[in-house]
Amino acid sequence: MNKRAIILAGGKGSRLRPFSITFPKPLMPLGDMPILEIVIRQLIHYGFDHITLSVNHLAELLESFFGNGKKWGIKIDYSFEEIPMGTMGPLVKIRDLPDNFLVMNGDVLSDLNFNTLYNFHTTNQNLFTISCCKKSISSELGIIEHDSNGILTTFKEKPVFSFNVSMGIYMASKEITQYIPSGRSYGFDSLMIDLLKLKKSVAVMPFEGYWRDIGRFEDYNMASEEFEEYKKVLLK
Repeated sequence: MNKRAIILAGGKGSRLRPFSITFPKPLMPLGDMPILEIVIRQLIHYGFDHITLSVNHLAELLESFFGNGKKWGIKIDYSFEEIPMGTMGPLVKIRDLPDNFLVMNGDVLSDLNFNTLYNFHTTNQNLFTISCCKKSISSELGIIEHDSNGILTTFKEKPVFSFNVSMGIYMASKEITQYIPSGRSYGFDSLMIDLLKLKKSVAVMPFEGYWRDIGRFEDYNMASEEFEEYKKVLLK
């Protein structure tokens, strides 16, 4: 079975400045290996045989490092964005998409079983499938609630809120491209809002394992500290 993955690696990494000004975010190292190489090794382990890197910022460095994928025994090619096109916009530039394909950010570290996501999506014939996990956020402030007379009803000292969040890893059917405008930046958030307006069904697959978005300094630092501990489950 031909299994295709599109890795979004064109962002400027504004949350990792100043490092990302001269260094593409997906090449940020964990241990002695760039995050994107870890992702590519994982995809190979799960049977993917064709990866397209959607690139823009410092594209030449990514192409120089990964080349055509021969070093890893996989086909790697590139889709170049003349202008930044967001997370979903780049898909309309790729003309040879298969009926179903994986889409993911190039700065995500997880031990997600990509086959589980792939099979969940294809077996259920989903239009689009989001891999999501729980994220807890602590408030730095006390939360006050009061009634219409200005009388205190509830006080919560620095509460913790839990949400389901997108992991930046998706499965999509080729049909999805007809809902994505061409020639401009268009993100995952815009696509979800538009699909909900159109009453299109979007599937969600919960995940309870390890996940870090290393596009944020705090998560990158934590991933660096945790890498040796999780190395055996992350490197296939």
